[in-house]
Amino acid sequence: MKIDAFKIEDWMNKYCPQAKYDLTSTCIEPLNINNLLEFNSAKDIFNQNLTYGDIQGSARLKSAIKSLYTNQELENITVTHGAIGANQLVFLSLLEKGDEVISILPAYQQHYSIPESLGAVVKKVFLREENNWLPDIEELEKVITKTTKLLIFTNPNNPTGAVIPDNMLEKIVEIAKMHNTWILSDEVYRGLNLYGNPYSKSIADIYDKGISTGSMSKTYSLPGLRVGWIAARGDLIKEIIRHREYNTISVSILDDYFAAVALENRAEIEKRNFKIMQEGINILKNGLESSPDIKCVLPQGGTTVLLKYNKDIPSKVLCEELLKKTGTAFLPGETFDMEGYLRAGYCVSKETLIKGLHHLTDFLQN
Repeated sequence: MKIDAFKIEDWMNKYCPQAKYDLTSTCIEPLNINNLLEFNSAKDIFNQNLTYGDIQGSARLKSAIKSLYTNQELENITVTHGAIGANQLVFLSLLEKGDEVISILPAYQQHYSIPESLGAVVKKVFLREENNWLPDIEELEKVITKTTKLLIFTNPNNPTGAVIPDNMLEKIVEIAKMHNTWILSDEVYRGLNLYGNPYSKSIADIYDKGISTGSMSKTYSLPGLRVGWIAARGDLIKEIIRHREYNTISVSILDDYFAAVALENRAEIEKRNFKIMQEGINILKNGLESSPDIKCVLPQGGTTVLLKYNKDIPSKVLCEELLKKTGTAFLPGETFDMEGYLRAGYCVSKETLIKGLHHLTDFLQN
């Protein structure tokens, strides 16, 4: 199976280690083990035997994941190696050569490169800035057909920070239902809405053929645990488990344990992270006010923002020169097929965000 190079990961692996001010991160400042040990439920970790653990995820962890949804049972959930593993398992379990897939971009490259590698026919539908980076319902109605097997999107969106309103999500479900199309909603940023309910509706809760993937990395600041999951109807989960047995015995029993502890105490983590997000948005707003060469649609959720710059320079060249001269790293739009833009993580440390935006502004002005 041949697959395209993963542009984002290649870029970050090559350039991020050199950065003094790294704004490529999509995670809110990660928690550490001591943070987790502050929760009473984590005190018995040192008595944990280092076995394989529960193959599909412990009952404790799956119960904690279940609490994130309104219409799921334990048998509708399986634990995976991060959301990246969850998405891949969905594609492997659902798609065959010749299947028609719609992928809403910009998005994580997994969402189109893996289906293409499996021989699927992928239709790419791009979000537009003039629509505040939200899906165009009329365009979707024109693109989808009776042969569309799967519709894929991220909500909240990476890299734009757009959040699909619940009423628009319901309209998308209606369209998919008319064509008997599965929906995969990558919900790794679910719970990070800046306005209204922090948690958007999950696609798995509102659509029989809805598939939700999530992880501990973004909303819960634990990317190092490498724990993700899939929530979907039972017959698909059974098929996914069949594929899962070929590439995952179990996630680490320590990762499983700490993920359960974090989700059981998620209210405290969410309070901490919402404060970091609000501080980041304020810094971003202030930075944009003094940056005539940069504009953006302010994010409504998630941890990233898509910045448009007004200079005639390729995003890759801009990022290379900026890193070389200032030690500041942004992700070039070229890596996710959005030339003329940069992605920034606004939930990095205050110093990194302030200095990074200042260096970008100064670079563009000079």
